[in-house]
Amino acid sequence: METTQYLASSEYIDWKDENVLAKAKSLAEGLSDDADIAKACFEFVRDQVNHSLDYKQNPITCKASDVLKESTGYCYAKSHLLAALLRANNIPAGLCYQRLTITDVPPFCLHGLNAVYLKQHGWYRIDARGNKPGVAAEFCPPLEKLAFPILTTGEANLADIGAEPLSVVTETLTGWTTYQEILGNLPDIEWG
Repeated sequence: METTQYLASSEYIDWKDENVLAKAKSLAEGLSDDADIAKACFEFVRDQVNHSLDYKQNPITCKASDVLKESTGYCYAKSHLLAALLRANNIPAGLCYQRLTITDVPPFCLHGLNAVYLKQHGWYRIDARGNKPGVAAEFCPPLEKLAFPILTTGEANLADIGAEPLSVVTETLTGWTTYQEILGNLPDIEWG
């Protein structure tokens, strides 16, 4: 399988940033198995980086290095940091999306998560959005334990694993400056 694009450093998945690289190496210290390293990176982003809306926290971040620096981000930004930490440890990682409702009825919005390529399991989706009452994402391959199930007509797991974030996501994160503005302008795509 060709994984080069899932290991690349880029504008938003900027794992060659010295702070991202240092954090990635510290998370992997003493570990050799790719699943153990991936779990350490996942748990760090899930548990130590605040979800902007849950914590009503600014600034809005998009680049992995900014998410790490500010310790906050919407799900999309957190997925950028997780991809960067995994790639810095030479573990292929991509970006995935779900199309969800916020309150079980339309409108819909995208939710950002990741897929990681584990030697033992292949591509495995993980969701480092951050747990809270009613949300319990875990790292337990091969079983997926994502933050949100698909429940409502029109919701969907989007099948693609992207090497780069969707432009609608980066335009939203770079086009607004507060968590309240993002909440009122969550990205979505046409589906179905």
